[in-house]
Amino acid sequence: MGRGATKLFSALAQTFSGHSPLPLPPSHLDPHQPADTKLELDSCQEQKGSLICPPISLELLQQCEEALGDEPRRFHREFIHLNDGDSSPIRVMQWNVLAQALGEGLDSFVQCPMEALSWSRRKYLIFEEILTYRPHILCLQEVDHYYDTFQPVLAGLGYSSNFCPKPQSPCLGLEGNNGPDGCALFFDQSRFELLDSGNLRLSAMRLSTNQVAVVMMLRCRSTARCICVAVTHLKARSGWEWLRSAQGSDLLRHLQNLVQKHCGGPTGVPSSDIPLLICGDFNAVPAEEVYRRFITSPLSLDSAYKKLSQDGLTEPEYTTWKIRPTGECCATLDYIWYSQDMLRVDAVLDMPTEEQIGPNRLPSFSYPSDHLSLVCDFTFKEKK
Repeated sequence: MGRGATKLFSALAQTFSGHSPLPLPPSHLDPHQPADTKLELDSCQEQKGSLICPPISLELLQQCEEALGDEPRRFHREFIHLNDGDSSPIRVMQWNVLAQALGEGLDSFVQCPMEALSWSRRKYLIFEEILTYRPHILCLQEVDHYYDTFQPVLAGLGYSSNFCPKPQSPCLGLEGNNGPDGCALFFDQSRFELLDSGNLRLSAMRLSTNQVAVVMMLRCRSTARCICVAVTHLKARSGWEWLRSAQGSDLLRHLQNLVQKHCGGPTGVPSSDIPLLICGDFNAVPAEEVYRRFITSPLSLDSAYKKLSQDGLTEPEYTTWKIRPTGECCATLDYIWYSQDMLRVDAVLDMPTEEQIGPNRLPSFSYPSDHLSLVCDFTFKEKK
């Protein structure tokens, strides 16, 4: 990576941390901009004009691309549009970005070169991914560079955020760690205002666990409608299915009580005019109990990525694909859950093919995490 680009990225982070968030007005690309650069930014500018990157986002995206040089490029992914949609949808991104300490330590990605796992490279790939799709709501797991990287850089792009570290993060036991990993939730302040926010330590059978969630109540500035957003990361590994189920139930209970508080109704009652968005790495395949708990919840939740299937009922084949010493893991573990009675899915970002991912799987020089990002566009349904 060029030293100049690295210095510029560092300078931007320092500048952002010392300034109030920048506004995010629409801005059109210069028609005289070189064609190859405009092609790189196509995903960042939707043809419908609903999501156009502000100049500062384009500038930082170009800096990321400059820093990455001639290395393998990111996966080409396209949005599958399900209907005409709204002229200004709400874009949501869910992503386990892979904690840096875990990527270089405990996770043991045997087919991934150590150079591809270095933070000096991965940070550019991570921000390239975020800036390409420019979500209004960004839900991240395994964040262990929140205070020194994610928060200052994204604050300069107009995002407000909250971070909840795991109480006993496995990162803390690794040499050279950058502190605990955890969940982070970011929202575009030009699109939403914050009404309420809280961090949860999830429980199972009334006992606190090491898994957490960040919850926010937001109000859309253009429609004045509220939405409750949560990001979580449930317990990993086989054998802990019962714990994931209990953690999921605990999260649903908290969310139900929160929306009822803001609706002015009694807690424990499922009816509400406030839709939910729940994003996370659930570490659970669709056959698990926690998945069934969400799909059968009285909160009327559905998984947005089922919309990619022909019948609209099947999850993708994978959201993570990695090779560890114990073998190859190709599974669907990540989800964007939404209130299907109050929100409509207008577009879903497709998944890269096996050929794109490559024989060494994830992470790689082309992609910074072992989990793929999920990106959807939503609109509020009309109230009945």
